[in-house]
Amino acid sequence: MTHIGPESRIEIPFMGRWHYSRAEMIADGIVHAVGIVLAIAAGSALLALAAFHAGPGEYIAAAFYVVSLLTVLSVSLAYNLWPVSPAKWILRRFDHAAIYLLIAATYTPFLAQLDSSPLAVSMIVLVWVTAAIGIAIKVLLPGRFDRLAVVFYLAIGWSGIVLVEPLVQTLPTRSIALIVAGGIVYSCGVIFFAWKGLRFHNALWHGFVVTGAGLHLAAMVDCLVINRL
Repeated sequence: MTHIGPESRIEIPFMGRWHYSRAEMIADGIVHAVGIVLAIAAGSALLALAAFHAGPGEYIAAAFYVVSLLTVLSVSLAYNLWPVSPAKWILRRFDHAAIYLLIAATYTPFLAQLDSSPLAVSMIVLVWVTAAIGIAIKVLLPGRFDRLAVVFYLAIGWSGIVLVEPLVQTLPTRSIALIVAGGIVYSCGVIFFAWKGLRFHNALWHGFVVTGAGLHLAAMVDCLVINRL
């Protein structure tokens, strides 16, 4: 038998963070599976119905949201259920980077409707540039600025408040309520994301993500389809 000395072992950063029980892993897998199934069903319904009511730019933005949501959930499922190994550390980069993608993709369908606001295009560019910077940091500098990244996620997520007036004037009241509710759910979920000592904290956090994403998808259905019937 070949002896593997300490010098030949591959160091896996943050290995202790991944010590979850079998029950926690199963619960997290179920949450992800439910989220993916719902995203496929609800996303397909949104795109099928929006094809008759949304403009080309709005439709592309909505389609990108659905694709981004499925990407985030799929990458997160792979990362969180992957056995502890160097490959898991690589998946972690893309899992955390994908959060920025989802935030930017969530904003775009709503901002695309603010044709009369001169700040709308600037806001879309700002959100995507900021998200691109966040993605680059997560992919190229893994494990760095993790605590700061949480603040960055929240800051980008709530940055749309600067356009609250044109959003309220343009979007239906129900859509605004769903958008705000989704933002609150995401923000509350961060508590469980950071609460590493709580059992099932990962499943709870991802449950909040699925719920928040669902509320935002419902807002898109409301403003792109229901409000235009």
